[in-house]
Amino acid sequence: MTGTAWAVAAIVALMLVLAIEDRGGERITAAQMTATATVGYQSPPAIITDWPQGGHSVRLPHAPTPLWAPRIHAAPEDLPTQITWYALQVPPLPDAGQQLYLYIPRWKSDGTLAIYADGQLIRQSHANLQWNGSNQPLWIALPRTATSHPPARLDLRLQHVRGIGGAFSSVWIGDYHQLAPRYFARDLFQVRLPAFSTVAFLATGVFALFVWFSRRGERIYLLYFLTSAVCFLRMLHTFVGGEPLVLSDAWFGWVTVNSTFWMMLALHLFVAELHRVRQPRLTAAIVVIGGGWGVVTLPGMLDPTMIAAPIYANMLTLGLLVTFNGIRQSVRAGSRFALLLSTWCLVTVMAGVYDLGLQQNLVDIESVYFTNFTGVGFTLLFWYIMLSRYIEALATATQAKADLARRLAQREVELTASHTRLREVENRELLHQERQRLMQDMHDGLGSTLVTALRAFENDRATNLDAVDILRGCIDDLKLTIDSMEPVETDLLLLLATLRFRLQPRLEAAGVKLVWSVGEAPPLEWLDQRHALHILRILQEAFANILKHAGAREVAVAVRVEGDQVVVRVQDDGRGFDPARSSGGRGLANQRRRAEAIGGVIRWEPSGQGSILALILPVQKPQRAIVIRS
Repeated sequence: MTGTAWAVAAIVALMLVLAIEDRGGERITAAQMTATATVGYQSPPAIITDWPQGGHSVRLPHAPTPLWAPRIHAAPEDLPTQITWYALQVPPLPDAGQQLYLYIPRWKSDGTLAIYADGQLIRQSHANLQWNGSNQPLWIALPRTATSHPPARLDLRLQHVRGIGGAFSSVWIGDYHQLAPRYFARDLFQVRLPAFSTVAFLATGVFALFVWFSRRGERIYLLYFLTSAVCFLRMLHTFVGGEPLVLSDAWFGWVTVNSTFWMMLALHLFVAELHRVRQPRLTAAIVVIGGGWGVVTLPGMLDPTMIAAPIYANMLTLGLLVTFNGIRQSVRAGSRFALLLSTWCLVTVMAGVYDLGLQQNLVDIESVYFTNFTGVGFTLLFWYIMLSRYIEALATATQAKADLARRLAQREVELTASHTRLREVENRELLHQERQRLMQDMHDGLGSTLVTALRAFENDRATNLDAVDILRGCIDDLKLTIDSMEPVETDLLLLLATLRFRLQPRLEAAGVKLVWSVGEAPPLEWLDQRHALHILRILQEAFANILKHAGAREVAVAVRVEGDQVVVRVQDDGRGFDPARSSGGRGLANQRRRAEAIGGVIRWEPSGQGSILALILPVQKPQRAIVIRS
């Protein structure tokens, strides 16, 4: 809601209050006023025994123009004061036996207010009230006399600083239905609504303070709290004061005066945070001027009541400076929120000028303070600004989330495409490596056997060769190469079973019995096709040596787990041999190198008959690997 809308709302509320004033009841507008000069403040008597004499007739509301004159003594007991009596004759009222009430819309006094009905004290305000409770309407149930009739006379006693206090609105007498709408409407708009909005503003400010504790980099939450705190102090005098406070009257008056400067400083900093233009010189000027008046008006120094004129002049000048500067900077920066708040500050300054006229009795005393409504406007305006910023932050976060999701989706597509290309490259590389391995294996195995046979036939040694045995060796090499291409999935027993399936027919054809004693074995995570071929070659060479040289009748294969190793033992009952004395040829050397390539060890163990070959394989990944090219 804009500042103009709030001003319209305030005018409508005022018109509503004034319209309710016409609901009936007796309005007393004439009184006999008597003034007596005093020093300091005295408690009002409980009973009037000596009626004030003399005086003159006045019309209510009665609000004389204040006579500002600085005093030497600021202490309450030394101040020149004045007691003003207003004697009101109660007109004859229809007596239907209903409870009658006294309703006073406005009154002004920097001292005490005492109300008497037929000489009996029926209400007394807080004594020595430096900053009076004139903002609070009075609602008093009138006592009845011994004959059950309403009181015939009302006396109002005001004690105030001489020349600047004492003013009274008209007085209403009637029953509940006549006066309650008037009283509660004025009390709502004049007291309750400003009080509620100020307390609610402070409550949200405390919440913002806790938010700032967790987000120290965002000063706007701290400034929001400080603004709500000084706004609460500034508006405090509008809904308290009828009863004694925790603070003394002197300190409460000091807070009331200086909170206006604090409010200017807080609003200036908050607006600067919105339009992002730092003005340290203006900030320093506000601090110096406000701090100076804060020192001058300390209790025991100069009474703020006595130096109101220069204070008001400084407030008006500084308020206009801060307001127009905020508007100018907001327009330059294009900050909608800062401009809105600065404009409302200008409305508040204009309302303050009107309220100053009301305080100086230049405006009808039965009017209301407009700054009460601008205080409500500040509460709603700050809520609107913070809510809008919160909604904008949510929208920004939502947009950022959507952008992030879009970028992530785009990146995911790129990564998927890159992964696909890498998989293709990897597959081509694996295929290339597999081709090279197969070529190397066929060269080292089948190719070597065929070359050896070819050279023997070329050298006329074919009669010494067993062509069938050579062809079987070639076929075995080819089968081993093919078997190594099958996935073994870390299963050593599956690999050995494949070897048994290939070699057992050949062993049986040679009259050699195969005894298979294989137990449980853990999976070998490092076992792949390349390592599988090494194991098959090692065991193929062992069986070939047994068939060629051992003359064995039985071969036993056993697999056992020993610690963190798996041991494959091949034992025959043939002639046996001593590996230390045997030249071994290339076969034994190839077996050792293949075992080293897979991180294993070849060992020939002693035996009473025949020989025992032990292939020791690690369960964990081998520490080293050697490329064998035989």
